[in-house]
Amino acid sequence: MEEIEVHELKKVELNKPVMVEGLPGVGNVGKLVAEHMIQELNAEKIVEIYSRHFPPQVLVNGDGTVRLCKIEIYAWKSKELGDLLIVNGDQQSVTNEGHYLISERLLDIAQQHDVSRIYTLGGYGIGQLVEKQTVLGSVNEVGLVDEMKGYGVEFRDEEPGGSIVGASGLLLGLGKMRGIPAVCLLGLTSGYLVDPKSAQAVLKILCRALNLKSVIDMQDLKDRAEEMEKVIERLKEMEEAQVPRRREEELGYIR
Repeated sequence: MEEIEVHELKKVELNKPVMVEGLPGVGNVGKLVAEHMIQELNAEKIVEIYSRHFPPQVLVNGDGTVRLCKIEIYAWKSKELGDLLIVNGDQQSVTNEGHYLISERLLDIAQQHDVSRIYTLGGYGIGQLVEKQTVLGSVNEVGLVDEMKGYGVEFRDEEPGGSIVGASGLLLGLGKMRGIPAVCLLGLTSGYLVDPKSAQAVLKILCRALNLKSVIDMQDLKDRAEEMEKVIERLKEMEEAQVPRRREEELGYIR
């Protein structure tokens, strides 16, 4: 296998599509959004990307067969709403070099299709349960800030703090060098669990920006978010039940 192998499954003609990247990350927020969009839009897979920079493992299918980790690109065509390229996948690179190489290859594909803009999606872990769903934004052109604010995206001083790791950040930075406008949408999440509620918040923003509210039903994500809320409530109850027991043990030790 080469460092990166791009397998084109089908040639499609798109009209200045928007690229949406949703690879695995914090809370799997971006991946959940991308998967939901692919399913709701019945998008067509056109590219598979394999790389030696993915983890050294294979994934086991339901029938017992195995396959290599990969990134997939799907296409969706709409004269009324605009065309899309949706990037989803099993893994991100486990090496620094791989992150750059894969992001550059995604940008090559974006330019081949003359993309008009890129949206990268992810989660912003805060290390605690999120009380109010919020989507933070970063852009590679200052002119995009006011537009994104109009859709409900928050831009805060020094947040996202530090850096945006992986494809969600590099597609903005490397995309700027190629003259491609790009936006990163990060849903606040605890970072402890897969977070469909945060994914739902990000998808709502994206649907406003791309005018997709009429063609994407969010009920499945909503149902998954409600199920996760029940899990979190059970975890809270278990944690609260442990507190009196720990206090009794501490007092017993003191005696």
